[in-house]
Amino acid sequence: MLPFAAPFAELERLDPDHVVDLLRSFVRSLALCLALVIPIAAQAFGFEDVAKRARDLAGADYKAPAPQLPPELRELDYDAYRDIRFRPERAQWRAEKLPFELAFFHPGRSFQDPVRINTVEAGSVKRLEFDPALFDYGRNKLDPKKLRNLGFAGFRVHCAINTPNYKDEVLVFLGASYFRAVGQGQIYGMSARGVAIDTAGAPGEDFARFSEFWVERPRPGATTLTIYALLDSLRMAGAYRFVLAPGADTVTQVTARLYPRESISKLGIAPLNSMYAFGENQPGHDDYRPEVHDSDGLSVALANGEWIWRPLVNPKRLLVTSFAATNPKGFGLLQRDRSPASYEDPEALYERRPSSWVEPMGNWGAGRVELVQIPTPDETNDNIVAYWVPDQAPAAKQPFNFAYRLHWQMPGQLPVGKGWALQSRRGRGYVKQADGDLNFVVDFDGPALRALKPDAKLESVVEIGGNAQLREQNLFRNQVSGAWRMTVRVKRTDIAKPVELRAQIKQANQTLTETWSYIVPPESEKP
Repeated sequence: MLPFAAPFAELERLDPDHVVDLLRSFVRSLALCLALVIPIAAQAFGFEDVAKRARDLAGADYKAPAPQLPPELRELDYDAYRDIRFRPERAQWRAEKLPFELAFFHPGRSFQDPVRINTVEAGSVKRLEFDPALFDYGRNKLDPKKLRNLGFAGFRVHCAINTPNYKDEVLVFLGASYFRAVGQGQIYGMSARGVAIDTAGAPGEDFARFSEFWVERPRPGATTLTIYALLDSLRMAGAYRFVLAPGADTVTQVTARLYPRESISKLGIAPLNSMYAFGENQPGHDDYRPEVHDSDGLSVALANGEWIWRPLVNPKRLLVTSFAATNPKGFGLLQRDRSPASYEDPEALYERRPSSWVEPMGNWGAGRVELVQIPTPDETNDNIVAYWVPDQAPAAKQPFNFAYRLHWQMPGQLPVGKGWALQSRRGRGYVKQADGDLNFVVDFDGPALRALKPDAKLESVVEIGGNAQLREQNLFRNQVSGAWRMTVRVKRTDIAKPVELRAQIKQANQTLTETWSYIVPPESEKP
């Protein structure tokens, strides 16, 4: 007989503590009975499941992915690899006519490490298996029997953002922890990464990779898509959740939890990768195109309301600079110049490459926005990297959490209520001057400046580091464009050392523009 079956008259004669024990036993027995007759609902797969896998990974030694591609795939040249195309009629969820579809990348050439891809439907996880029948191999002569069980190299997400009758490619995960997205009217340009570990650091960079993905099946009429990813590398593992919201400005909301296997010298959060070959501030290139770049500057919004704009350069040697901040409002690599005449490249269409803006969620504390600029001979390399480095590095074996929104937009985030640097030009005009002088012409524009009266009295406030002297400065309204033009001429003291310039436009004591910040590399590193 169960203990709770005792007559109540007998319970009254029992010790009170004994009665409590009997009641507890009754509750446990009742729960056991219910468990036998009522099935427990399956728990939905979510971020914590990925986080547990990441924690377990970090607790064990790192295992690099084993090479498994046959030689005929490893040795494909660029054109041959591009000739392998996914069959669009086989896209995931196309038959169901859902708002999002998935297409997949074939492994080969530079993408040799397979990734596991799963879908999450009604709380259950389903593995998507690689099948050669999903691909058209074009002119390649490959034996399908040798291609089974390879795994995918990555995947892309399709959704209608430009016209309701066609699903555009809006997001790609391919290679290491790289991903990139586009909004309405944009084409692919710069990329983002899950994390940057010891970039440009002494220990050498540790390139993490997303080894497995889980994609939630979208509901009919859904406007967002949720993707989970497991990150792994020599020094850390991590869990990620991406919530994709395509549109005029596509937004990816990123939530991450990292588990370092060991101490990290420099952790880069929300890294952005872009390309800058040459532009208006680096004249003299033997190219019919005036400018070639996916981004033309780094923008940083500080908590005190100051905005900083640093034009990008293609240095002769590695150039690493940073901006200290506490709880920044955001940072990004932007493409401000949207004029097709600035690029004269109707194939690359650099004027349609997206700007990317990182909007921190929560307080990120003290740290710095670091900009790494790497020499490149042409536009085939992403030579620009920007990320946030917290002052407090994550401890080994301890979880490290952060979240942010990543905006893919045109033209890019701009200061509210202030003017901004529209263009930065470097070089001499037809003016005789001393050798070694450096000349800059910067145009500032924006509604705040356009609203000024025609007789407004403004001044340019220029700050120069200790390695140069200010020779001349001017500020006037450009009668052709309507922008305000600042000219600055400086004389460098030691050509073997860099020069740092900062400038703003003010009216009385009121700052009207963002801070224009420029680094001139040493003469031996002159762009």
